[in-house]
Amino acid sequence: MTMLQPVFENESSLDVYSLEGRTRLAKMVMRLFEHWGLSTGEQGHLLGLSENPRPTLNRYKKGGALANNVDLIGRVGHLLGIHKSLRIIFPHDRDLVYRWVKQPNRRFEGQTPLKIMEQSYEGIIAIRRYLDWERGR
Repeated sequence: MTMLQPVFENESSLDVYSLEGRTRLAKMVMRLFEHWGLSTGEQGHLLGLSENPRPTLNRYKKGGALANNVDLIGRVGHLLGIHKSLRIIFPHDRDLVYRWVKQPNRRFEGQTPLKIMEQSYEGIIAIRRYLDWERGR
């Protein structure tokens, strides 16, 4: 059983492979995408979805569960972890927490973290590792 620690308020640990857990994950990641102000295409890239992610994203927005897919669940876990790190790093600036992924960053040669994350699963992991490193400084 894989457990995910809370990221948003009032979210307890959950079994990410249960239907209930995957339903809650879908709700959390869609809320995160809304806060980040991501387009449908950006959301699809981050979740590793096909060329037309709209039907799947609409299903998640309507309360559907994430597919029981290790890659998808891993991506969502890392994205929520990125959000958690940003909230820890910038505890008094919620606006910065939500706009950070779309801001050019000198650490990434002027690219936005979003651009790096959209390129691959490894890009998502790289941004998470960077933020974990920042948290530990």
